[in-house]
Amino acid sequence: MRTRIITATLLCAAVAGVVACQPSDDSESSGAGAGGASTTSGAPTSRPPSSDGKPAEAEKATVPNFVAMGLQSAQDRAQELGFYALTSHDALGRDRMQAFDRNWQVCSQNVKAGTSVSTDTELDFGAVKLEEKCPAKEEKAPSAAGGSMPDFKGKSVKAARAALESGTSITVDDASGDDRWVLVESNWQVCTQSPDAGVALNGRPVSFTAVKFDEPCP
Repeated sequence: MRTRIITATLLCAAVAGVVACQPSDDSESSGAGAGGASTTSGAPTSRPPSSDGKPAEAEKATVPNFVAMGLQSAQDRAQELGFYALTSHDALGRDRMQAFDRNWQVCSQNVKAGTSVSTDTELDFGAVKLEEKCPAKEEKAPSAAGGSMPDFKGKSVKAARAALESGTSITVDDASGDDRWVLVESNWQVCTQSPDAGVALNGRPVSFTAVKFDEPCP
């Protein structure tokens, strides 16, 4: 009996250790869908009820200029004006999630500043991390909707995976030759791909080699 108890204890400890070793990253922690969009962290996503308990009716409000604000501050300001349908995406096209909004700054907004709209309107913020510069033009991953292999070179592995059909068999190897594990795919950029851009996919497997974004492709 004692042997069984000790074995079970060791097994639980091993499982806990495996879970603790999983990669944790601000860019991978949000429960958002494909394409980098994420709902605001810790913020209500629906309009509070009126004093009589009935759903409050939408009003109109003027959208301010959120660009250059911290993402959390922009969301707080939007809610003060009555906007509760808030979302955000990675302006660099790397498909990172904005799990910790205070670590991100707003680069763009989908509704032009000064526009008067219903407070039911969804506001979408393009954002980058505080230590990054906003791009002159937002980058988006090519789409494979036409059935042909896009050119993914220089794009994040995560964005490339999201652009392909969900059933596609994909392998990713470290292009540096160091045989590192590609764990947080939004931190890795594609160096080579197979098949080549323009080739019909037709369900065929796809392979990439990649390095981290602060490294040059060999």
